[in-house]
Amino acid sequence: MTLKPKRVRDSCVELGQLVQLSDTNPMGYIHGGVVMRMVDEAGAIAATKHAGRPAVTVAIDSMSFYSPVQVGNLITFKASLNYVGRTSMEVGIRVEAEDLLTGEIIHTSTAYCVYVALGIDGKPAPVPPLVPETDDEKRRWEAGKRRQELRLQERHSEQ
Repeated sequence: MTLKPKRVRDSCVELGQLVQLSDTNPMGYIHGGVVMRMVDEAGAIAATKHAGRPAVTVAIDSMSFYSPVQVGNLITFKASLNYVGRTSMEVGIRVEAEDLLTGEIIHTSTAYCVYVALGIDGKPAPVPPLVPETDDEKRRWEAGKRRQELRLQERHSEQ
């Protein structure tokens, strides 16, 4: 069965949330774990949209924190597919914080997460091919492909 290819823009996700006091440490900055949970949520939604079936987290390749996010900021998670294999999908998630009083937006974090689509039987299932259209999408495809090759090499060397 051949699956119909999908464009990157067909599964992009943007989630926003006001940072509450309950999300922060005693200094008023958001906990990294709260950010990671939302990164995973945004990534899983994008992967599920692309696959058209449930997708589960296989790996969080990297998670970088560049700048703190304060209570009262609007934190936004922008997720889009970078690379697609047979059953797996790499999703890049960009995290931004907006100071609602000044309008200043800061890029605070970046993450690369890998998801696998699941069939009705709970086993990995094929996903549609990804069609990168813009130069940026093509660059991210190539970078995602290299990261996937490294992941596979790493996994084989561990076994």
